[in-house]
Amino acid sequence: MTPLAFHIEVFLREYLPRHRGVSAHTCDSYAYSFQCLLEFAADRLKIQPSALPLEQIDAPLISSFLEYLEAVRGNSPQTRNIRLAAVRSFFRFLQHREPGALGQIRRVLAIPFKKTDSRLVPYLVNNEVQALLDMPDPATREGTRDRAMLHLAICAGVRVSELTCLRLDDVGPQAASVRVRGKGRRERALPLWKTTASAVRAWLAIRGSVAATELFVNARGMALSRWGVAYVLRRHVTAAAQSCASLSTKRVSPHVLRHTCAMVVLQATQDIRKVSLWLGHSSLSTTEVYVRADPTEKLEAIEAILPPRLRKGVFQPADKLIAMLKAKP
Repeated sequence: MTPLAFHIEVFLREYLPRHRGVSAHTCDSYAYSFQCLLEFAADRLKIQPSALPLEQIDAPLISSFLEYLEAVRGNSPQTRNIRLAAVRSFFRFLQHREPGALGQIRRVLAIPFKKTDSRLVPYLVNNEVQALLDMPDPATREGTRDRAMLHLAICAGVRVSELTCLRLDDVGPQAASVRVRGKGRRERALPLWKTTASAVRAWLAIRGSVAATELFVNARGMALSRWGVAYVLRRHVTAAAQSCASLSTKRVSPHVLRHTCAMVVLQATQDIRKVSLWLGHSSLSTTEVYVRADPTEKLEAIEAILPPRLRKGVFQPADKLIAMLKAKP
C-alpha cells in the first residue's frame, strides 16, 4: 500500500489545484486540517507523522480526533465539520487509488457531520462602525492604509481572503468602484461609498511603488496577509472600545465586518436579493441568515397581521359625545 504521506502530497499539490481548480485558500485550509489530524495521530500512535501508514488512519481514530477537537482544543462544531469535510474529501480521492482499502474508506465516509446551532450573525451598529473607522490616524502612512482597508471591508463586504487578494488594477478610476474575485471564481464589481473612495484614493497617493501588486501592503512592501488584517482590526477595535463601550463586549473579526455590510445593505434596500448580489453569494438561501438578524423585518410582519386598531400610530381619543352615548346610564 502506498504511504499516506505520498497520497496527501498528491492530493494537496496536484489533485486540488490542478484537477479540481480550487483556490490557494482552500488548499491552505485543507493542509491545516491534515496538520491537526496527523499531529493527533502521531501522538496517539507514537509514530512520526511522515511514517504514518494509511491503514492506521481509520474511522475510530478519526472519530477520536473529532472528539479531541471539541473537548481538548475547544473548537466549535462548525470547525469540527470543516476538519471532517477535508478528511472526507481526501478519502473520496483515495477510493480509486487504493481499492484494497475500500472498506476502510467507506467507514470513514460514513462519519456524519454534526448538527450545529443556527445562531444570529454578529454585526456592528452605526455608532460602533463610526468609532472603529475613526481610530486609524490619517496623518500617518499606516493609519491611512488601515483607514482605507477598514472602509473597504465594511463598504464592499469582502471576505478577508478577497481583501488581501485585491490588486491595484482592481480599483476603478477615481476609486469609484472595485472588482472582487470571490469564492467559486465568481467576480463581482461593486460601487464604493464616497467616504470609502476618498479613503482609498488617500492610500493610493502614498502607497508608493513596491514590488507587490496587491492593493494593501505591509511596512516591508509585501502583500498584507489575512493574519495581518486580523491583527490590524483587533488593535483598532481595542482602541475604539475606549470610546464605545459596547465594542468591548463583542468579538470582532474580519468576517463580522462583512456581516455588518450585509445588514447595512439590507436595512437600506429591504431587498434580500440585492444583499446576495452585493456579497457574491451563489444561492439566495445563504443570504437569508441576515433576514433573521434584522428586527425591522419582524416588525413589518407584525404590523401586517395586527388589527387596524392595534397598529402603530398616533393615539386619538374618542369623541366625547360618542363616548357618552356608549357609556351605560
